[in-house]
Amino acid sequence: MKNFNYYIPTRIFFGPGSIKELSQTKLPGNKALIVISAGQSMKKFGYLQRVQDLLKTNNCESVVFDKILPNPVKSHVMEGADLARRENCDFIVGLGGGSSIDTAKSIALMVKNPGDYWDYIHGGSGQGKLYKEAVLPVVAITTTAGTGTEADPWTVITNEEKQEKIGFGGDDFFPVFSIVDPELMLSIPPELTAFQGFDAFFHAAEGYIAKIATPISDAYALQSMALIAEYLPKAIKNGKDLEARTQIALANTLSGMVESTSSCTSEHSMEHALSAYHPSLPHGAGLIMLSESYFRHFSSVCPERLIKMAKTMGKEGETADDFISALLKLQNDCGVAGLKMSDYGIQKSEIHKIAENAHHTMGGLYDMDRQTLSHQDTVDIITAAFK
Repeated sequence: MKNFNYYIPTRIFFGPGSIKELSQTKLPGNKALIVISAGQSMKKFGYLQRVQDLLKTNNCESVVFDKILPNPVKSHVMEGADLARRENCDFIVGLGGGSSIDTAKSIALMVKNPGDYWDYIHGGSGQGKLYKEAVLPVVAITTTAGTGTEADPWTVITNEEKQEKIGFGGDDFFPVFSIVDPELMLSIPPELTAFQGFDAFFHAAEGYIAKIATPISDAYALQSMALIAEYLPKAIKNGKDLEARTQIALANTLSGMVESTSSCTSEHSMEHALSAYHPSLPHGAGLIMLSESYFRHFSSVCPERLIKMAKTMGKEGETADDFISALLKLQNDCGVAGLKMSDYGIQKSEIHKIAENAHHTMGGLYDMDRQTLSHQDTVDIITAAFK
């Protein structure tokens, strides 16, 4: 038994209908900047109006910032922070998927702190400066089950000028409270359900094989993977299956807790580099593409961990290859087997550049691996995954 510390201060309201808590829970301010995507789903399905109405019932004004992209960018962080300052907003609401909630966290940093967001980023061309002013409180309302950001202190933003996609965060970035209402997830189309579900799966799987895993993170990770293995195909087959949506939402929140108590590993570094150069690539899709070659590489490094994950997913779990088989079966059952990097414009000639970017921008996650990967190891893993 190793020593560990545990800190997740976010209050989580979980379950169907939990959105109503927004009207009766003490809010961290009097005027909210609501951050949503540039898409139409938050307005089309009435989620934005509902949140605005519930805030109003709770005597809170709100302003909307609706420009966030699937791979959120630095310029929108700066623009959102400027709007929050002009409107005198004293807290931020992230409404939607991980991109909106991550941007809300980053905006919360920049409302009171001077300069450029990249001044505070560690890795790549970031300046690594310490921020001195308070981070505004954040409320997270997730309408997807993928990133777990409602239960962790991390945010991932792309510097579109530098083509750097980097995670950042710390204790100040935990949401004050988060609402996880599966009823808000019933409208997600099948392909996005799959991509988001696998993102959650890999947060759990990477956290389980990370060298800083703890007994607490292991428990969260194994339960998350078990739920995804059982319920993700059901949620994809029937998006209105509230039981399946609820279980996947739970798996996602558990995976966020894994990120708070363990860490992602270099698979995420590699995917960040892929989508930094090719922002149309969905994060979950990139992880799926990398996963077989990535985990096959680690099958000889920590075989007992892969065997345990295989058993969690319903396999016999006699060898590490059983996990690879379970992973490929789940991808097939979810309709995402055979995804090709080339379909998203990625070229084989870019692989060395992508590997270099992964180490340069997200090198910290390589430190979480049980075996240190070289540049050539990264090239080999991406090459084996390339189609």
